[in-house]
Amino acid sequence: MLTVIGEALVDEVLSDTAPKRSHPGGSPLNVAVGVARLGRPVQFVGRYGTDDYGKLIEGHLRENSVLTPLPPDDLPTSVATAVLDPAGGARYTFDLQWRLPSLAAALPRLLDGTTMLHTGSIAAMLRPGADAVLRAVERARPSATITYDPNCRPSIITDVSYAREQAEKFVALADVVKASDEDLAWLYPQERPQDAARRWLSLGPALVAVTSGSKGAWAVAAAGEAHASVPPVTVVDTVGAGDSFMSALLVSLMDLELDGGARRPELARISAADLGAVLDFAARAAAITVSRAGANPPSRAELS
Repeated sequence: MLTVIGEALVDEVLSDTAPKRSHPGGSPLNVAVGVARLGRPVQFVGRYGTDDYGKLIEGHLRENSVLTPLPPDDLPTSVATAVLDPAGGARYTFDLQWRLPSLAAALPRLLDGTTMLHTGSIAAMLRPGADAVLRAVERARPSATITYDPNCRPSIITDVSYAREQAEKFVALADVVKASDEDLAWLYPQERPQDAARRWLSLGPALVAVTSGSKGAWAVAAAGEAHASVPPVTVVDTVGAGDSFMSALLVSLMDLELDGGARRPELARISAADLGAVLDFAARAAAITVSRAGANPPSRAELS
């Protein structure tokens, strides 16, 4: 079982060429849906309200066979407004609430059977919820593979020094880290992304993967480096591309039976060949997602 802890929200997508679209989103939620579509059991631990947007999120998770062990609360459901540029790139603004008051009490049953725990994005940065997420990761680590994607949002977390410190806390606990080259450039403006990724690797993860948009993706591990190119595709928009990459990366590692705390030594010894295959699978998932509107990750059949 894979457990995802993080924010759920509704994306309102605006562009000059189409009417406004509203659909469920949030990086961790998108990862959970992507994992489910690739055929792995997954539960989503996050918050959303009892309002209409919350019902939209709850229905989306249910339709995609994502388990939802925490009920909705009385706060408004969070909203992200994505403004698309002519090339399909998205610029976000947010109106959100992030707190998980019931997480600590629910953790024992939530982690029962969890072999991989994923978090990141706003959930691991914005307090008070971020503190609860960090405690959950610390508790899960002995028995579960920990995965992390900073997915930085400078419009929400404006203090880069705080963001860097917070990211490094999670990197040091993680087995698998994925970031974009834009994340690394914001967090470490004086370093090349390659140097920042290698320094993160030295903090403890088994692998650090970096996405570079149309330039593809690359990763570093103890065995060396691997690269994956992006299949040719017509881009509709880039919403959810990194999340599809993340979910496919996780599923590919699970397919290799490298999930679970007991498999940590084997994951640390992942070969360059297996690392390349994992990256290629993830890059193909992201390419399918950018070929259609919104955060719409592929199924296992589409990737096959």
